Amino acid sequence: MEETDAGYTAVALCAVGAEKAVSNEVKKLGLAVTDSGFGRVRFRVDTAGLYRSLMALRAADRVLLETASFSAADFDALFEGTEAVAWEQMIPAQMGLKVAKVRSNRSRLKAETSIQSVVHKAAAQRLCRAHGLARLPDTSGTTAEIRVYVEKDMVSLLLDLSGEPLFKRGYRKEGGIAPLRETTAAAMLLLSGWKRKYPLYDPFCGSGTILTEAFMYAWDMAPGLGRNFALNDLLIADNKIEETVRNELRGKVNFERTIRIAGSDEDASVAALAIVNLKRARDLSGLTAQNRQEEPYPLVRTLPLRGAQPPFAAAAENAPADGPCGFIVTNPPYGKRLGDQAASERLYGEMGTLGRHFSQWKLALITDHPGFESFFGRKAHSCREIQGGPIPAYFFQYEGL
Repeated sequence: MEETDAGYTAVALCAVGAEKAVSNEVKKLGLAVTDSGFGRVRFRVDTAGLYRSLMALRAADRVLLETASFSAADFDALFEGTEAVAWEQMIPAQMGLKVAKVRSNRSRLKAETSIQSVVHKAAAQRLCRAHGLARLPDTSGTTAEIRVYVEKDMVSLLLDLSGEPLFKRGYRKEGGIAPLRETTAAAMLLLSGWKRKYPLYDPFCGSGTILTEAFMYAWDMAPGLGRNFALNDLLIADNKIEETVRNELRGKVNFERTIRIAGSDEDASVAALAIVNLKRARDLSGLTAQNRQEEPYPLVRTLPLRGAQPPFAAAAENAPADGPCGFIVTNPPYGKRLGDQAASERLYGEMGTLGRHFSQWKLALITDHPGFESFFGRKAHSCREIQGGPIPAYFFQYEGL
């Protein structure tokens, strides 16, 4: 495996366009970023840092261990480089093996299915020899997953530490129609510049993903406190370190802050889910009722867009002197996701009325429509493409309404 003075090299995967948010998160965890780009942030880490990044990163979809990085211009070099990795020091004898994903770009090794086959064969051969096996266990049980990235003939072999994607926090059992991915919501909040001292409002809150991610951020609640990870099944796992990190992160949670977060949606059924999901998120902290104040859940109302307004008394008067009155962070309905592009465009035009009730508020939104600005009626101060799935999305930011 790739070892450094800090122990390991890890890679956080994220939506393309969210690398800055994840890189800043990694640095705030006290970990050293070595490089980032195209949906990946590489950093140096020890065992405690592996657990801390899995539990605490908000905008990352996965954390992987980089087991090797080497040059390979042909399949022989790929096989030899893969077989040279000490897989037996990471993967136990009873675990199956799968090459889950391959990506090749600007390299002589182009056939991704062939790359997948060669890497699996080489790693399996090493594991069987080291563990004294005739063949590896099948993949119906616990399985180690390898990812392969080939860029300009440089191969990076990555062992998944996450298991289920990190956006599966555990609080969202029902998400309504086309819900926003949790890590994308977190990236929006981080990139928008919102801090807990400012009010936040979501006029299209749906099942409350943005609201819940905002509350967890404001509480200093790590999003992965309530779940386990694939790292637990590997030979590099350390239960004592894991429990120490989990307790350390639990100790930072503060439910007693005064936080002004609210939202609305015209669909009463999905708006009701926002409260349910937030309660689940709070329970995932693992803190008992004695450790926490009574429920400061966000104010969620059933309202059409034209009825949206700040529910906080004298929001402008209470605003910090060095910033805006508040932030609107939202995910208006996508035409492609929900099947009615024309209706979405009409809605974007109606969003121009938000300035009546949210004067001097910042606006940050994500949509699949690159022409949003023309329907909204104002040019954004910034726009970046964010792609974490099959549909590209655009993150627009307005410095004031």
